[in-house]
Amino acid sequence: MAEERQQRLAGSLRGFLDAGLATAQTRLELLAVEAQEEKLRLAALLFNILLSAVFLGFGVVFLAVFLTVLFWEGHRLLALGLGMVALLGAGVLTARNAAREIKRGSRLFAASLGELARDRDALRPRE
Repeated sequence: MAEERQQRLAGSLRGFLDAGLATAQTRLELLAVEAQEEKLRLAALLFNILLSAVFLGFGVVFLAVFLTVLFWEGHRLLALGLGMVALLGAGVLTARNAAREIKRGSRLFAASLGELARDRDALRPRE
């Protein structure tokens, strides 16, 4: 009888450990998926940022050259000065936006942390 009880206890313990390991495995898989998604999101974001910076850079240079040639006869210094002010202003605005985005931070592993918090709440004894 005592041996049968020990076997049932050992079986229950194995089942409990198996459930705990299955939960841990699921959470780790979720973390891996979130890390992969974040990596792909950042790669796409970086690619789009670099490509748009190249195109916008060429566009701004051609615009500055166009305006300078357009006003070459009487106002070339004014055209160059206004172009410089516009470019510096755009640089300051984009730097401010980038700083705000950096301060906001990433939501990496937010879903996993939420799931782990729910797991902990479920395991806490109820009063």
